[in-house]
Amino acid sequence: MSEQVPPPPPPEVLVLGPPGIFRTKNYEKLFDDRFRVLKPWQSPVPLFQFLQTHAQNTRALVCGGGFKHLGSETLDRLPSLGVVVVTAAGLNHIDLQECRRRGIAVAYASTIFSPDVADLAVGLLIDVLRRITAGNRFVKSGIWPVKSVEGSYPLATKLSHKRVGIVGLGSIGQEVAKRLEAFDCKISYHSRSKKSSVSYQFYSDVRELAADCDILIICCALNDQTNHLITKEVLEALGKHGVIINIARGAIIDQKELVQFLQEGRIAGAGLDVLENEPYVPPELCELNNVVLSPHFAVYTEESFRDLCELVVGNLDAFFSNQPLLSPVLKE
Repeated sequence: MSEQVPPPPPPEVLVLGPPGIFRTKNYEKLFDDRFRVLKPWQSPVPLFQFLQTHAQNTRALVCGGGFKHLGSETLDRLPSLGVVVVTAAGLNHIDLQECRRRGIAVAYASTIFSPDVADLAVGLLIDVLRRITAGNRFVKSGIWPVKSVEGSYPLATKLSHKRVGIVGLGSIGQEVAKRLEAFDCKISYHSRSKKSSVSYQFYSDVRELAADCDILIICCALNDQTNHLITKEVLEALGKHGVIINIARGAIIDQKELVQFLQEGRIAGAGLDVLENEPYVPPELCELNNVVLSPHFAVYTEESFRDLCELVVGNLDAFFSNQPLLSPVLKE
């Protein structure tokens, strides 16, 4: 009777981050059942020593949003690496050129988060315009019984029929536009190029877009071209009745200028899910009732995490089976 051949060990997957999907145990179990998951944040040894220990067997890397930068310094320590699966839609923390040079495939979250991010963008916008968070503070502070709302509480602003400029009409930007069409808003946009698939008015200059809008919503990726894209001149063009919403990356807006414009009443308000130096918040923003802040959690829903987990596992399964990745980052 021949001896049974033991099954091969599960493939190793190195996780840097950790990714937010591990916040839910059911999702973590899905990984642990398929792979030998290496979690350096649970190890007492320094990261690079951990990488050195596992370098030869690590062919797949999952990069969570909490990992600041994946570049040559880390990749040098992983000579067997064949794929990086990013648990975010943004890729500004990944050195894509270096990965391509080494022949390392990259997959990412693609459009998984787009509906949830668009929902929050519209939520922040309604909050700023209708003063929902400010009203919540007004009621909870106990002022309401002392002061009648009429005459003591500032009037809000409606969203319907507003002129909305979207900076970056990718997957998220288009989801935002689709939602705002239900409010009969006039949509226009700025992007790297004009989109033949939409009828919205295109502006090649973001300052000109801001000058023709009541609301500016930032949906573009962060890169060398978009870093501080929203300058003092753009904010001046938006004007004292304008509102800005940012659900992309904090560094797209010149935050120092934004704070000054809000303090001086040179724009009407802001809704910010992202900041330039997270998690540090300029104290001036916390003092303003026309500013609504959230802790970079536009994607944080049960549904998006479930979908993301399935996509990440699907990409890893495809890689280890020598099949095409489900959501590859395409070469430009």
